[in-house]
Amino acid sequence: MSHGAHDGRVEVISGVMFSGKSEELLRRIRRALIARKRVQVFKSHLDRRFGPPTRLVSHDGGEIDAVPIRAGRDIRRLVNPETDVVGIDEVQFLDEDIVDAVQWLADRRVRVILAGTDLDFRGHPFGPMGELMAIAEVVDKLQAICVRCGGPATRNQRLIDGKPAPPEAPLIHVGGADTYEARCRRCHEVPKAGRHQTELDIQGAAEAWAKRTRYW
Repeated sequence: MSHGAHDGRVEVISGVMFSGKSEELLRRIRRALIARKRVQVFKSHLDRRFGPPTRLVSHDGGEIDAVPIRAGRDIRRLVNPETDVVGIDEVQFLDEDIVDAVQWLADRRVRVILAGTDLDFRGHPFGPMGELMAIAEVVDKLQAICVRCGGPATRNQRLIDGKPAPPEAPLIHVGGADTYEARCRRCHEVPKAGRHQTELDIQGAAEAWAKRTRYW
């Protein structure tokens, strides 16, 4: 690969939905193209909100060709040995293999630019995002505007029939402004789990504790 001595690095663009993550990813990709870098762009196959599956399209209408992938291991198979810059959108939907794939790329002097939602609708770290942010050389956490109070939004509010989704709702649900809102910490709402779900959570925690203490 024809890279400079210190080109390999990981950049993470994280934050709430509607904060401009994909727009920022596209901006950096365009600058790399202007600099005559060889670029490949990937995105989660789950992202079909705008346009065809082979296009990365942002909320502001910007777009570029992108290869849909299902898992981190797809990167190793699809990346060109001559590629200088790799961009990946909606990273939160990919599996933990993406962490090793990103490290593998950076170790080979590839600049890796990742964009993803860092917190799920419950307010917990989303998929591999926490680990990716930890290993990155550069992390930018973007904010949106809270639709309730107008303050800085750092949380994703999922809505079901106009009401906050319960914590037992499926973790992954691809949607737009009709099912998600950007909210601040104070305005973010997650209803308490129902009794059955709470009992399942307690049982699961107890089983996990038993497994860990078995070897003490």
